[in-house]
Amino acid sequence: MVNNSKSQASVSGGEAGASANLAWQQRSARHVWHPCSQMQRAGVAPPLPIARAQGPWLEDYEGRRYFDANSSWWVNLFGHSDAGINAVLRNQLVTLPHVMLAGCTHAPAVELAERLNALTGGVLGHAFYGSDGASAVEIALKMSYHYWRNKGVAGKREFVCLRSGYHGETLGALSVTDVALFRHVYDPLLLHPHLVMSPDSRAARDTETNEDVANRALQEVRALFETRHLDIAAIIIEPLVQCAGGMAMHDAVYLRGLRALCDRFDIHLIADEIAVGCGRTGTFFAFQQAALPGAPAIWPDFLCLSKGITGGYLPLSIVLSRDAIFDAFLDDDVSRGFLHSHSYTGNALACRAALAVLDRFEENNVLRKNQRVGLTLTKALAELAADHRIESFRQCGMIWAFDVRDEFSGPQFAERFHMQGRRHGLLIRPIGRTVYLLPPYVLNNELAHWLAERTLETVNDTLSQLDDHRHTAGSEVTLP
Repeated sequence: MVNNSKSQASVSGGEAGASANLAWQQRSARHVWHPCSQMQRAGVAPPLPIARAQGPWLEDYEGRRYFDANSSWWVNLFGHSDAGINAVLRNQLVTLPHVMLAGCTHAPAVELAERLNALTGGVLGHAFYGSDGASAVEIALKMSYHYWRNKGVAGKREFVCLRSGYHGETLGALSVTDVALFRHVYDPLLLHPHLVMSPDSRAARDTETNEDVANRALQEVRALFETRHLDIAAIIIEPLVQCAGGMAMHDAVYLRGLRALCDRFDIHLIADEIAVGCGRTGTFFAFQQAALPGAPAIWPDFLCLSKGITGGYLPLSIVLSRDAIFDAFLDDDVSRGFLHSHSYTGNALACRAALAVLDRFEENNVLRKNQRVGLTLTKALAELAADHRIESFRQCGMIWAFDVRDEFSGPQFAERFHMQGRRHGLLIRPIGRTVYLLPPYVLNNELAHWLAERTLETVNDTLSQLDDHRHTAGSEVTLP
């Protein structure tokens, strides 16, 4: 049995723990401006105080444990406080924590670039380091435009992105994001890219397959490219899963078709694998699934990594690019070089953490293990998949998602679900009415069954709460 109430001696329990929880909640709500949060709601949905974490578990000051069902925003691939990664970082900490990468170099940055190059079969041979996912997207956009400028085609300055796509919230990354909640307020400050149809399989018409939807989306790209290819620098996509846009999943035929269109019309293809890389879709890089079995590998021109690459330890992002792109910046003229920088570029600690993550994949056959436990969780969620209140149950690798039907979700659904999840020992944050699971790769069969049970309980309690309110309040629903 999975014990979700275990308390460690070093964590204060009882009244002292409850008091500590409340104190940290109040201090945090007063002084910390939390991301992706409406701070007006802090009284209803206060921040969850976490005292410590181990493996997939987070623990508050009362000793209550919460399963990190979203891997802390999709970064903690191997759970928290991993002994192996901890040891590697301690050694790096006393050797070289950081040195500027402009004019200097160090082993972790070089070794990480070499390892990632090898994982792409030598195609994406150049690593440019950033700090976070949005930075990586900005780097790729700037590199693409600057490449065309260096090649004498400065008119190629337009970008294309998918409807409901999300690529970050800095101004450049937000420019290629199509989530109104994040973009609308800042629209006057942003670039305005071309938007094309998402290959989201949920858009299938009555007789369409997932592949049909992808091909229909490709037709729209083709039509745009035919008229604007002289002006378009690049198209950016999230391969296989548009995550923050609602876990929209699509067929891999879209990747093959898009690569062919970009080649035909001389347009860069940027793969944003910030969320879907590092094994999350079943292969280390999501784009590896573009090639047909037995056929040569297919790669984008730029590949952006972040989130899980350091196992949730330190912020790091990486843009991988082809030789031809790198070579276009080589010149005696400094202005033709790529001068983007930040103070912690290629931080040695972060690069060492990333190397430890790559070691774990190699040594523990992580992808094969994930495949086995993934089948267990999918079977355990079968009752949920068949629930009449649920639609579009879907899975891609270690990502599970489903949508609660409009008539059952009600107001403030994501907040209410999140709070119910806490009561059932889960840290889980829906996107609108889309509930998703991205568990750490330390999931096992026992935990998979437990996670499915607690998710179903959370669904039932959340939807029952709405039913109870409707019963007592009539047709008017005014939940907090």
